[in-house]
Amino acid sequence: MAVAIIMEFDGSTLEQYDEINKRMGLTPGGPGPEGSISHWATATDNGFQVTDVWESREQFDAFARDTMGPLSMELGFAAPPKMTYCDVHNYFTPNAGI
Repeated sequence: MAVAIIMEFDGSTLEQYDEINKRMGLTPGGPGPEGSISHWATATDNGFQVTDVWESREQFDAFARDTMGPLSMELGFAAPPKMTYCDVHNYFTPNAGI
């Protein structure tokens, strides 16, 4: 089942967010990691927030553990993000079936 993950990175910056994406080889508007369905990020009053939809929680957890977590520590993120998980009832993909 698809899962949405809302990650609140208090005390970290969009510059750190941009750098972690660069190190992962991800580009704005480009494809995401295997298992990722959608992703967006925004500044907040305290740092930034990321909202993802993944094919499964297991895929996200492996990505967070093996890739995102180590890189965020290396880049000096202020703290681990506050995470909220939601089961996804439905989602849309661009141009699917058109």
